[in-house]
Amino acid sequence: MNQWYKQLQKPSWAPPVWIYGPVWSALYIVIIITFGSATYMYTKSQITWLVLLPFILNIVFNIAFTPLQFKIRNNNLALLDIILVLLTLMWALFKIYPFASWIALANIPYLLWVSFATVLQSSITWLNRST
Repeated sequence: MNQWYKQLQKPSWAPPVWIYGPVWSALYIVIIITFGSATYMYTKSQITWLVLLPFILNIVFNIAFTPLQFKIRNNNLALLDIILVLLTLMWALFKIYPFASWIALANIPYLLWVSFATVLQSSITWLNRST
C-alpha cells in the first residue's frame, strides 16, 4: 500500500493492511476457476453472451480499482468502482446460477468480501471527504 493510503483516515474496524494480500490471493484463485468456467461454457454455447457479460464487466471493474485508489488517488472514483464490482458480481451470480449453481456458490466468499470492501470504501471516502 502506498504512503498516501496509509495517511487516509480509516474506520476503527478496518482490517490491517497485511490481510489484503492473502484474502485477494485466495479469492483470485476462485475467480480464475469460476470465471474461466463461465467463459468455457460460453465458448461451448452452454450460456449466452448476456450471462457472460457481467463476469467480464466485473473483471474490468475489479482491475480498475487499484489504479483508481492508489495511482489516481481518487476515493470517489474508487467508491463508484467498488459499487460497480459489487453490482456486476451480484448480476453475474444471479445469471449463472440456473446453468452452473456451483459457480455462484463458490463465489459467495468473493461476494462477502466485496460487500465488506464496499462498506469500507464508503467509510474511507466519507472520512476523507475534505481531502
